[in-house]
Amino acid sequence: MKLFKQILILILVFSLFVSVNLGFYWTFTVRCGNNFGTASSPKAIRADQYLPFDEDSFIYKTESDFKITEDMPVLDGATALLPVYSAIANAVYPEDSCKFDGTAFAEDSAVQYRNTVGAYKAVVDGTADIVFCAGPSESQRKYAEDNGAELVFVPIGYEAFVFFVNADNPVDSLTVEQIQGIYTGKYTNWSEVGGTSRIINPLQRPEGSGSQTMMLKFMKGQEMDSSLFAPFGGAIGFSFRFYLDGIVDNGGVKMLSVNGVYPDADNIRNGTYPIVSNFYAVYRADNNNENIKPLIDYILSPEGQEIINNSGYVGVS
Repeated sequence: MKLFKQILILILVFSLFVSVNLGFYWTFTVRCGNNFGTASSPKAIRADQYLPFDEDSFIYKTESDFKITEDMPVLDGATALLPVYSAIANAVYPEDSCKFDGTAFAEDSAVQYRNTVGAYKAVVDGTADIVFCAGPSESQRKYAEDNGAELVFVPIGYEAFVFFVNADNPVDSLTVEQIQGIYTGKYTNWSEVGGTSRIINPLQRPEGSGSQTMMLKFMKGQEMDSSLFAPFGGAIGFSFRFYLDGIVDNGGVKMLSVNGVYPDADNIRNGTYPIVSNFYAVYRADNNNENIKPLIDYILSPEGQEIINNSGYVGVS
């Protein structure tokens, strides 16, 4: 009888443990995953899908009379900008300059793929000549200063910083003040900004990522905070438009208008969408590779701007 009770207690304890963990999973993990992860995953950038000189690559391909066949500047950059600089290499570099082993670019490849954090470090350290990124974070600026690197930022295109919610959320537009209020904790329920009565779950990105750096600039020094109950609510996320362009057509999520203006290419180009930023070709001022400036001139030419426009962005021309 005593043994039976002990077994029963063990079964009850185990059942309670499983119930608590399943409850946590379905309440927190799945909600956060559905609210954010699945929104970005359809446009996730895989290097093997955006390779130069690959007939199956998703990059925009164009023929160019401008060629660099020696001392090719090593190109690197933000994850979302790989389609841009891969397409540039495809247009002007020789095919044997870019080497990919199936999982990563070789050390001597003229195209690399280290994301924003790695790219800014690479251009300072001299392992990349030109990196394609949004503006740097404070820590990235400090790393350059601490290493005696003066960085030159050449604007080559525009990208919209966008906010997105579940497609079933009745809110279609928010003001800048409302978004900032959501992220400071001033507004914690969707009913306070024109939606239904449900807690708001304001999601963020990893520190140092291009989108998180842009979000900090958007907040203008205001400290971000959220309710302890936020994971139970309906999420709002942020990203650059590139990641979401096309996904909204497939349902699941929708981009919000800001101040009543939707972030499409026309509204980015004419300046009516209020959160538009440049992305840059960045290089060290003391880099002595003579092909850096001719390549940047090419990127700013009509042909180079065509590559940017056809890679999901808006050119500066």
